[in-house]
Amino acid sequence: MDRNRKWVPGFGAVLLILLSHTTSALEVPLDLPQPPTITLQSPKDYIFDPRENIVIHCEAKGKPHPSFSWTRNGTHFDVEKDSKVLMKPGSGTLVIDISGEKAEAYEGTYQCTAHNEHGTAVSNSIFIRQSRSPLWSKERNEAIVVQMGVSLVLQCRPPAGLPPPVIFWMDNNFQRLPLDKRVSQALNGDLYFSNVLPEDTRNDYICYARFPHTQTIQQKQPISVTVLDNSPDGERRPGFMTPLGITSTKMVLRGETLELECIADGLPTPEISWQKDGGELPSSRMSFYNFKKTLKVSDVNEADAGDYRCTATNKLGTAQHIIKVSVKAAPFWVSAPRNLILAPNETGILTCRVNGEPKPKISWFVNGVPIENAPEDHSRKVDGDTVILSYVQTGSSAVYQCNASNEFGYLLANAFVNVLAEAPRVLTPPNRVYQVIANNPALLHCASFGSPIPTITWFKDSQTSVKNDDPYVIHENGTLEIHVAQPLHSGKYTCIASNNLGIKENHVYLEVKEPTRILKQPEYKDVHRGMSAVFECKVKHDPSLIPTVIWLKDNGELPDDERFDVDMDSLTIRDVTDEDEGTYTCIQNTTLDQDSASAMLTVVGNPDPPTDLELTDQTERSVQLTWTPGDEHNSPTQKFLIQYEDLLHQPGVWVNLTDAPGTSTTVQLNLSPYVYYSFRVLALNGVGYSQPSQPSSQYRTNPSAPDENPSDVQGVGTKPGNLVISWTPLTGFLANGPGLEYKVQWRQKDVDEDWSSETVANVSQFVVSGTPTYVPYEIKVQALNDYGSGPEPEVVIGYSGEDLPLSAPDSVQVMVHNSTLAEVHWEPVSFQSVRGKLQGYKVYFRRIRGLHETEEDTEQQEQVLTFSGNRSEGRLPGLQPYSLYNLTIRVLNIKGEGPPSPSKKFETPEGVPGPPSFLNVVNPGLDSLTLEWGPPMNNNGRLTGYTLKYQPVNNTNELGPVKVINFLANETTITLGNLNSSMLYKFYMSAKTIKGSGPIITEEAFTAMDTTVPSRQVDIATQGWFIGLMCAIALLILVLLIVCFIKRNKGGKYPVKEKEDAHQDPEIQPMKEDDGTFGEYSDTEDHKPLKGSRTPSNGTVRRDESDDSLVDYGEGGDGQFNEDGSFIGQYSGKKEKDTHEGNESSEAPSPVNAMNSFV
Repeated sequence: MDRNRKWVPGFGAVLLILLSHTTSALEVPLDLPQPPTITLQSPKDYIFDPRENIVIHCEAKGKPHPSFSWTRNGTHFDVEKDSKVLMKPGSGTLVIDISGEKAEAYEGTYQCTAHNEHGTAVSNSIFIRQSRSPLWSKERNEAIVVQMGVSLVLQCRPPAGLPPPVIFWMDNNFQRLPLDKRVSQALNGDLYFSNVLPEDTRNDYICYARFPHTQTIQQKQPISVTVLDNSPDGERRPGFMTPLGITSTKMVLRGETLELECIADGLPTPEISWQKDGGELPSSRMSFYNFKKTLKVSDVNEADAGDYRCTATNKLGTAQHIIKVSVKAAPFWVSAPRNLILAPNETGILTCRVNGEPKPKISWFVNGVPIENAPEDHSRKVDGDTVILSYVQTGSSAVYQCNASNEFGYLLANAFVNVLAEAPRVLTPPNRVYQVIANNPALLHCASFGSPIPTITWFKDSQTSVKNDDPYVIHENGTLEIHVAQPLHSGKYTCIASNNLGIKENHVYLEVKEPTRILKQPEYKDVHRGMSAVFECKVKHDPSLIPTVIWLKDNGELPDDERFDVDMDSLTIRDVTDEDEGTYTCIQNTTLDQDSASAMLTVVGNPDPPTDLELTDQTERSVQLTWTPGDEHNSPTQKFLIQYEDLLHQPGVWVNLTDAPGTSTTVQLNLSPYVYYSFRVLALNGVGYSQPSQPSSQYRTNPSAPDENPSDVQGVGTKPGNLVISWTPLTGFLANGPGLEYKVQWRQKDVDEDWSSETVANVSQFVVSGTPTYVPYEIKVQALNDYGSGPEPEVVIGYSGEDLPLSAPDSVQVMVHNSTLAEVHWEPVSFQSVRGKLQGYKVYFRRIRGLHETEEDTEQQEQVLTFSGNRSEGRLPGLQPYSLYNLTIRVLNIKGEGPPSPSKKFETPEGVPGPPSFLNVVNPGLDSLTLEWGPPMNNNGRLTGYTLKYQPVNNTNELGPVKVINFLANETTITLGNLNSSMLYKFYMSAKTIKGSGPIITEEAFTAMDTTVPSRQVDIATQGWFIGLMCAIALLILVLLIVCFIKRNKGGKYPVKEKEDAHQDPEIQPMKEDDGTFGEYSDTEDHKPLKGSRTPSNGTVRRDESDDSLVDYGEGGDGQFNEDGSFIGQYSGKKEKDTHEGNESSEAPSPVNAMNSFV
């Protein structure tokens, strides 16, 4: 309902003000008095089926509820007098029972009237007609005989029905006749042939008419057409069969569909095209039908008027026809009158603005009576399409009708004027909660009613007045809009409706939610067939909104398949098949919004095998193979592998022959003679190989002489007096023919003699006997078969069998460099005495005994060093000092070793001794400690004595001054006095020869704790606080010691070790001779400051004693030397005992023992 009203001081300004003032529609609550309003009515043109009842709708509302009456053909229709007519209770709807009656009796124009005490509303004039489907008139169709190539029209002329029938052509078997650009059906139903062909001959061209209301089908008598080809019509230019002439006209009403048609004849069949002169065809509303012979333009408007040109074209020329289109218009609304609700003494306006072509005539009615015949009302003024009502009074309510008509139709509209005085009421339900997504518009409604119109104001949180300003907009109907809602806009909103009769308020609530967003979108998947595909779809959403997930495949539902597993965050497709390929879309829905994301699934698989293998361009040694690739399954083919089967030599075995690029479908194959070929092809893509193709047809090549000789020809003697000639035989594929044999030839090199030869078959070696020892031979092996010999073979040099060397090296001399290294020299043997290929020399040496010993060391094993090549010297490393050795040398070839050289003895000088075998601390006292030690395991010379160094370690892990004591060789114990009680001492012991001191062994120990208490001290040990303090200290120290113990067992460091890392152990870093100290306390892994620890003997040779190079060392029995004599292994012999194997353990100090010093 529109409310167009304004308090005005005088009538002169009324029209101007009313024309510029419009409000939106208002609904009058049904509990308030109001004139009738038509709510439902039948269409203006009503065609009924005579087999069913006639139902004419007329529904209306009002207060009080209106009564209804009808007119038929302009006069009152007394419903109660006709027993066949029933008006529904509380309604104006008529139900007319026409069973057993003539339906034509009820045809006519009906109009419904709804009336109450406040006015009368009328319906449209409803034109009631009966649907008709008349029979086809009886007629006899003459048979049609035409020459091939001429044009033809078969007329349908169906009976006029209501509504018009749908036309189609079929044959006797109810099959639709095929239509194309040569044969087409016109809009009027006629069948057009642009030119006829012999296949158009038939006797059952039948036109059918289907009447939609009665669902009946009528058929025309069949038409017979015979096409003769004895005198065919020649080719001709196009001409129009319909419409005729150069121009034609067409009128169409605005809003309807324009249908234009051009059907042309001609031979060849013409093509049709369309254009609009002076303008463009409306592409968005335009479509072509009937092979472009029909142009349809929907929703026609005035701009569609003009000249439309259709052109028919074939190779002989063109023809054109212009259709002049005019557009008329039945009346249509520009602005229909709307209901007015006015308070007493208000002024309002009704407007009835229409348009049409020709221009419609406007008539006004009041309560169904022409306004000029209605009772005079001085407050009412009619001005064409406008009615102005001034200073209305209570009781002047009425219904106004506007009727606009021209020759093409009419419009009728009801608009009531309801004069009310009503306090405001809010129609929007109270406490409504509006939920919106952030950054979207929010609309808070405040639908109200009142007369005069209430003024709407808004408040937020009952305090802040909402102004009509950004971001708020208050619409005329009272709705509050927030263009871009944010979380800060959430809260309680109050709307107040007020007029001069009262005030009413209402509360609503706004909740602004976080948007739903897909954070982890599904990603493109390239999945192998049979594997699984997982699409992730993780969403972020407002905590108060619970999302639901929907997955689509290609915008449709997922297949009903248990392989598809959907959860909140992902879609899993197991055992993927080719049918699963497509676009998958994840839609996350809440009650307020949604987000979606899509990804493609491409299923890749092994390619299908190639097909249609064909052999062409066949020659003796080549053939061309062609194939058709199989489906790649979304992974491009990388290459094709061509295999062959030799059905003659290796049936059932497929061998790779060659490959071809993935874009190829043909390859030239090089062939060998005497092979029964069969080929197959495999395709390879990113997934793998296809199955092999079906084998090609068999292709046989003719035999020929061999193309090549055996490979890998060798001549090697296996024993004295023979020569074994071997080769890799040719395969059957390379034999090139039957009767494959080998011609073996040999002769001694550099000797003037002829070639010896022997022909053999089915073997891969030949033995020549009676050869001299180790002499060179020239060797040749040639292939031959029944068709000839292979190419001239290459000459290969081989050697006859070897024998053991005859001589031993002479003039053996030994030069001792130091206590662990000696150098041996010898005179090489002659080449002839080697009797084979010289491999080198073996030096055998063994320690007989120590020089200070009298008996031989029987436990020492003989050591062997091999010096490769033609050598005359070598170095012997790792010797034991102060020892007697025996040495022999043998020459070596492939067959074995020659006789030994005369033995040679030599001695090694003294060296530094090993560490003492043990160092123990026994009988610790308050100020003394007793040390015991044992002699070294290896003296390496004459022992001259021992050196002991020791120093204290205080509570802060700092090392005190070092004291040094020297002992004779026969001394192995000492008691140290004048030591500090409860003090940790570290001891370093080493043995000496004339060459110097050897490695040290270390030990550490505490002196006993002094437990005596001076008499002058207060005995606080019995004090409770002291006992508690000592217990706490003891517990803390115990914990610390346990931690240190654990770290030591893990190889970690404690503070003493950290300092020792910076100041190396005295056995590594020399003592400072000036102050006699060793520096700070050390604890490396090799010299642990633990009870019973010691330094193992590492057999270190000082640089001034061992400056030899390992390049000069030979190969031991457990190792090898290179050809240049460099050492690459270990020499054999008994190893020195590891000095870790002492009598004392290397355990960490016990925390319990350590605690004893504090008790």
